[in-house]
Amino acid sequence: MDAENLRYLLEVARAGRLRDAAAHLQVDETTVSRRISRLEQELGVRMFDRTPQGWRITEPGRLLLPHAEAIESSVSRALEAVVSRPGVLSGTARILAPDGFGANVLMPGLRPLIEAHPGLGLELITATSHDLITARDFDVAVTLERPAPRAAAVAHLADYELRFYASRDYLERHGAPASLEALRDDHDLIWYVDALLDVAPLRILEELLPRARARLQTNNITGHHSAARAGLGVALLPTYIGATDPSLVGVLPEQLRIRRTYWLVVPRDLTELLRVREITAALHALVAAHPHLETRALTRPATPPA
Repeated sequence: MDAENLRYLLEVARAGRLRDAAAHLQVDETTVSRRISRLEQELGVRMFDRTPQGWRITEPGRLLLPHAEAIESSVSRALEAVVSRPGVLSGTARILAPDGFGANVLMPGLRPLIEAHPGLGLELITATSHDLITARDFDVAVTLERPAPRAAAVAHLADYELRFYASRDYLERHGAPASLEALRDDHDLIWYVDALLDVAPLRILEELLPRARARLQTNNITGHHSAARAGLGVALLPTYIGATDPSLVGVLPEQLRIRRTYWLVVPRDLTELLRVREITAALHALVAAHPHLETRALTRPATPPA
């Protein structure tokens, strides 16, 4: 079996589409298809079902994935050992994060890491979606869901609060609600598109305001923030967004405060990589210094000491 074909297996499994895998591998689609076909011939089993919606990995292919990932991480460690100088990082690391955290906390806080390691490239992918984590196509992830620790090192990163916010203009036109019932019945709510929200810790609108219906729905927190700023309604936002925006006012701040947790996740076969250790250390330092994020005492890092 040609081990190089396993790299193609990984990319197609992660991308789900031949075109996307080819783009990431920087080859043409014919090369990817030929590599997968060769792997299937070598092993005598089908790795993917080809469908109009994409390439779906079969059970034999799924069983092969952990071994392909182990080879990939071994190659990464070998390259790091040979190419990187002591204290100097190179290569590219992929970080996954929810929309709000990625855009409002992580991106503004990356400067120290980037300046300390000019040879390190970063890919930051932001989305509030369960599927990104299950694909395991990342070096470090920040998640709202605590994944099972079977194949990943998981550590608490930070707690944060959610509160309702609206623009001053909106409250001048509609008045400030005096109760949760008034907020539900008399105001325009901004929330996620229910059919697209698959992250359990955020499926909370019905719990907070039973029988409430959001008038404006969008699939990311940046949209919620923009809509609230535009005076379109009342949005439930992390305090690290709402409390730092002078155009927004807290709504019923003493009656409703929701706490949620961010988890730091690293695939176990990547925990020994120097770039992963440096990134996780930078994340812990970033949240520890943030005024609207709370860390817990005795929190252990997601990666072992060097």
